[in-house]
Amino acid sequence: MKKAWPLFLCLIISACLKAQEMEKKEISLTVYNQNFALVRDVRTIELKEGLNIIKCFDIAAQIEPASVSFKSLTAPDKCTVLEQNFEYDIVNTEKLLNKYLDRKIKIMTKDNNTYSGYLSSYDRDHLVIAENTGNGPVYMITRENIRDIEFPQLPEGLITKPTLVWNISNAKAGKHLVELGYITGGINWQADYVAIVSEDEKNISLNGWVTVDNRSGVAFENAELKLMAGDVRRIAEQPVQKRGGMEVRAMVAAAQFEEKEFFEYHLYTLGRKTSLQNNQTKQIGLFSAPKVGVEKIYTYEGALYRWYYYDNWQNIQCNRKVAVKIELKNTQKNGLGIPLPKGKIRLYKADADATMQFIGEDIIDHTPKDEKIVLSIGNAFDITGERKIIEHKKIAANIYRDSYEIKLRNHKKEPVTVKVIEKQFGDWSILQSSHPYEKKDSETIEFNVKVAQNDEIVLTYTSECKF
Repeated sequence: MKKAWPLFLCLIISACLKAQEMEKKEISLTVYNQNFALVRDVRTIELKEGLNIIKCFDIAAQIEPASVSFKSLTAPDKCTVLEQNFEYDIVNTEKLLNKYLDRKIKIMTKDNNTYSGYLSSYDRDHLVIAENTGNGPVYMITRENIRDIEFPQLPEGLITKPTLVWNISNAKAGKHLVELGYITGGINWQADYVAIVSEDEKNISLNGWVTVDNRSGVAFENAELKLMAGDVRRIAEQPVQKRGGMEVRAMVAAAQFEEKEFFEYHLYTLGRKTSLQNNQTKQIGLFSAPKVGVEKIYTYEGALYRWYYYDNWQNIQCNRKVAVKIELKNTQKNGLGIPLPKGKIRLYKADADATMQFIGEDIIDHTPKDEKIVLSIGNAFDITGERKIIEHKKIAANIYRDSYEIKLRNHKKEPVTVKVIEKQFGDWSILQSSHPYEKKDSETIEFNVKVAQNDEIVLTYTSECKF
């Protein structure tokens, strides 16, 4: 399909919609981390006694009409909303042309010709206009050759932006302070964390940031900002907008948000007003924890498949990667101990030249204080694993006995401890093991295996499963 010419860049409109002026007084915004926000907009407006029609244009394009509320704070018992309408028949090329069928327009072409007349018809390639509806002449103009179109005015029933309209019965004439409230989509927030790992890898400096993304279709100037953290139930979730990442920041200013428990969630209130422009991503410092104790953990899960075919046990492939994880306790004693909203944690460490290098990232869920956090940040380069079944026996119709061999090789210059995680199924028991193990749950056993520098350790065990 051929592209339509830039109609709205050249449109000349001699008449526009008029509405009563509503002076903005204050605006507050509660943003949820599920891509929606609650807007509270307080304004002043002059109301006459009797019936008033109020139009409000500067609202979010992704407003949920059923969520809108309007009330007078000055005289709530004297001001009654009779009817509320949300008008969203936004003007566009096709709607405007359709409204002007058999009406006069003026067309200027790229070759500097001008045609005035009645629009007879149009399609995606041509416009047809007649100087006189009875006698002609008739001109067929190619859309690609059109530079400008002039319309006398914006037709009735079309608007340039979404509009809320109230029919109000008012018994107290004069200036009213009114409150407009609604829910809108297209606004999202999440926490972003930057962790700087210490040289000895025993601590991190953790800085939290709030990232607010406004794609609602309207700007919020000088607004009170609150952020709700938690899983608030919504009947139909909206897609989260994509956005770019953030740069490394080694320091964060003093905490700008006050955190409080609210119902079953946590509410973060910014201690100052801020502005959110439409199509803007804003980042605000949340907290700074300069020294949080961490532990680096190596884990090996050699099984690539949850199940295997017993007649193909000798050809099963294994995972050779040893994962690297960072574990920390969200406690006050450990230098943290605050509710952490869900978000992405990016980890950095300084190299020999004191240059920060990115070493991995993970996403955490909403985490209360005094809970443990485990971050998966990548795979170890110098530690490898190998797993295979070395013997398989069918003891009875529903009983199987398997023997496993797991090799761990450490090419680092220092010894390491690798946590080997194995899964068992059915009614199982361990008959023999070369290393001590711990039963974590009904399916999981763990071995903590020490591997010396430049050494290899072979772990073997035999299990019997009844299905």
